[in-house]
Amino acid sequence: MSRLPIRLRLTLVFAMVMAVVFAGAGVFLYVRLGDTLDQRINDDLESRTTTLATALRGQPGDAGVDPALIAGDDGVVQVIGRDGSLRVASSTGGNRVVLSSDELAAARDRTLTIEKELRTADSIEEFRLRATPVGGRVIVIGDSLDDRDSAVAGLLAQLLVVLPVALALSSAFGYLVAGAALRPVETMRRRAADISAETPHRRLPLPQARDEVYRLGQTLNEMLERLDAGLQRERRFVADASHELRTPLAILRTELELAMRRPRSHAELEKALLSTTEEVERLVRLAEDLLVLARADEGRLLLRVERHDARALLDAVAGRNDTRASSVGRKLDVLGPEGQVFTGDRARLEQALGNLVDNALRYGEGAVRLEAQTGDGQLVFVVRDHGDGFPPEFLPHAFERFSRPDVARTGGGVGLGLAIVDAIARAHGGSAVAVNLADGAEVTLTIPAFDSEH
Repeated sequence: MSRLPIRLRLTLVFAMVMAVVFAGAGVFLYVRLGDTLDQRINDDLESRTTTLATALRGQPGDAGVDPALIAGDDGVVQVIGRDGSLRVASSTGGNRVVLSSDELAAARDRTLTIEKELRTADSIEEFRLRATPVGGRVIVIGDSLDDRDSAVAGLLAQLLVVLPVALALSSAFGYLVAGAALRPVETMRRRAADISAETPHRRLPLPQARDEVYRLGQTLNEMLERLDAGLQRERRFVADASHELRTPLAILRTELELAMRRPRSHAELEKALLSTTEEVERLVRLAEDLLVLARADEGRLLLRVERHDARALLDAVAGRNDTRASSVGRKLDVLGPEGQVFTGDRARLEQALGNLVDNALRYGEGAVRLEAQTGDGQLVFVVRDHGDGFPPEFLPHAFERFSRPDVARTGGGVGLGLAIVDAIARAHGGSAVAVNLADGAEVTLTIPAFDSEH
């Protein structure tokens, strides 16, 4: 059944439910009609018994009782004496007692109701007999069950015709209703089939009723928004990467063409090789940065998680950048408690903090402070510099790839440093935040102080 179309499945389920409902209703009507007719026959027998008993008590004998007045056209009336003889008898039932000896014995003690077949003028019919003791005699009143059985059988025949027709009509109606309910889904499906990379701005139509289908369409539209935003980011990423690759490749090509244009001296060739080496190193760094970001996107940025000392990590980062800082007259200050242990990938965190220090030395002013803080089960690395800080309009996009400020922080970078910081922080289960202070900028990298999941 799971392979059938959903519209057909809904129709089949609806049909099965309606079949149960119709069957239950038919059984109820059938049983209810039988019970009602049975009760009516019982009430009639009781009433006629009371009438005959009253007539017998008002007379010294049985000769004055006319059974035809009580029996009707096809009823049974018999009065059985103390000796078992038939004292009064209607035409139906004949001239013999309709009760057996055991039944007659039981009827002398209590009212007895039985059903048995009796011969009438035309046929043999089922009768319901009520035998009641009255003053030593037994009154037997009976009615044919033929009309009752005919009425119940007629109802059953009608139900067997009407209920299947009603089930077929209700199933057809259910099929139409299911189609109407699924029509918005089909409309959304056709629109979704038309959406492609060339038309990512198109969205699914939503029904007017704010029901489950509306919420489904709304959720899918939100997903399309995210996919569209991701597609735009990827397009910008490819365009920016192509732009960044074109510059060093153009420089390499120019240097090589100039070196081969005419004979060069040893010094000139060495200078050309140094220039090309710098551009190759730039290409290698760019390729490595792109690989880190690609692995982070796929969730495959593997971490070598070990226990490390936070202060030792900051000292190592400062040591690697101390010479560069001294060359531009800057100072690196390291703050943090001794013996603060955390779990993480030291190489990746050194890479992230190194990017932050490089960013501060490249664009900031004054001393650069590296600090480690703890609290609420988290370890926070802080890199702070002085100067003008980030342009306010750049802060919301600081950790996006190839995102660079237009004015305050331009330079030779490609705009991947902060993106890598964010990727490494997220790989550790943390986050990165950049803010402006009154006299500079501050970037924090927060990770769980103890994390054994990676």
